[in-house]
Amino acid sequence: RHNLGFLILDRIAAIHRVAVTRPEFQTLTGSWKLDGKEAWLVKPQTYMNRSGSAVRELFDGAGAKIKDLVVVYDDLDLPFGRLRIRARGGSGGHQGIESILETLGTENFFRVRVGIGRPPPGVEAVDFVLETFSGAEIALLDGILNRGADAVVALLREGPQKTMERFNRAE
Repeated sequence: RHNLGFLILDRIAAIHRVAVTRPEFQTLTGSWKLDGKEAWLVKPQTYMNRSGSAVRELFDGAGAKIKDLVVVYDDLDLPFGRLRIRARGGSGGHQGIESILETLGTENFFRVRVGIGRPPPGVEAVDFVLETFSGAEIALLDGILNRGADAVVALLREGPQKTMERFNRAE
């Protein structure tokens, strides 16, 4: 479940024929033209709770700007498959986001949160996020990945307001 953000990036890469294989800045990157502008897909290769160091290195080395950052990640506090786009905010307890917040010193970056739901009774959150998807979840996964990919591309094309209006409601 913890790789849901990477799975959505993989879906975007497949749709736009982007190879996310270039090792640089503690990440794997791939770029393409989206409406005539360069867009990057970036997968930090650090431990999740140290994602901020990879983001900082990317910003320092490639000249990326905070206003252009979109972070896609799993969220325990949303029902499975539910999307929530935000233009800013805290970490909500997500250690990867906490690392990015601490490293960048700002909460003003876009997030696409993808729900994985809460663990069942008796299962610790850390164990739950590291488990594979259940059979019922796998049956829904393709649609969730497509919707997540659409949300990220819409955010890049249309900006936050239209994207939030379109994707923040339950499907």
